[in-house]
Order: sequence, then structure tokens, then C-alpha cells
Amino acid sequence: MQHVDFSEMDCPIARAWGRVGEWWNILILRDAFHGLTRFDQFQESLGIAPNMLTRRLGALVESGLLERRRYSDHPPRDEYVLTARGRDFRPVLWALLTWGNKHFAPEGRSVVVVDSATGVEADPVLVDRVSGRPMVDPDFVSAAGPAADAGLRQRYAASADRRAARGKSGKGHDQRDL
Repeated sequence: MQHVDFSEMDCPIARAWGRVGEWWNILILRDAFHGLTRFDQFQESLGIAPNMLTRRLGALVESGLLERRRYSDHPPRDEYVLTARGRDFRPVLWALLTWGNKHFAPEGRSVVVVDSATGVEADPVLVDRVSGRPMVDPDFVSAAGPAADAGLRQRYAASADRRAARGKSGKGHDQRDL
């Protein structure tokens, strides 16, 4: 199967997926948030083949999510540390964790997010920093941004037209509006 490179597409979701969307990348980042930094730690945690782990760590370094740091010269050994860009991925992991618990954990929640000071379980939601309001449909929608090309602007104009038509007809939300 031919690998498709999403990282250069005009869509920010596709670009992000191009950096983290390989099967192992998100799990490597998860483990990095748990403090793992060394090749052997990642390999033991994930049970991943060494050649695959080498490629995945290299891709995460190339994407700027991890930084390679030398911790031993003899023999040469590197560790992999989250960068600021990598640390900014944590809310995405928490959103995936919450969504997974809600929809794919019939046995119950095996991992939860808690307040580190109190231990009280949190309920992660995406909130607009400007208004403080939870970002839920239909109150918030995606729209073409300042750098959008003509094709993207047309796609989002059509999306707005569909929303307006649904508003008049009373029909519900359309998954294509993302």
C-alpha cells in the first residue's frame, strides 16, 4: 500500500495527522508524557520492533515533537525528550483518552485525567480561550482562515450554506462541516 503524505496538504488536520498519524507515534508520545526517554524504555513499553521504533523516533524528531539528546558518549546513546511542540500535544491525548473512555471502554475507564493536587477526576472539554465557553456544536464551526486558498474557501462556504439550509429546515448537524 502506497503511503500518502498528509503533512503538506492545505488542511491543518491533515498536516497534524501527517506528523502524528503513524500507528506508533501517538503511543510513543503517550509514553514520553509518562517520562520515558530512552530507546529501550520505549521498546519495552510498546513491544515494537527496533527498526520500526528507530524510524518512528526519527520521524517525531524530524517533526519537532521530540528532541534527540546525547546522554552517553561511550557508547553513543541518545534519549528522546518532548519539545514545546510535543508538550502542546498533551490536550490532544487527553481528548483521545476521554473519547476512547466514552465510546470504546465497555469494561470501564482504565485511565482517567485527574487534578494533580487533589486527585479529583477531571472531565476534559475543549474551551474557547476568548469567551471561556465550551466548544460544542452548533455554537462553534470550522471556517476558512486567512491563509486558505480558493478551494478551501469554497469548501467552507459550501459548508456554511449547508448549515444555513439546515437551520431553515430544522434538520440536525452535518458531519461534513469539520
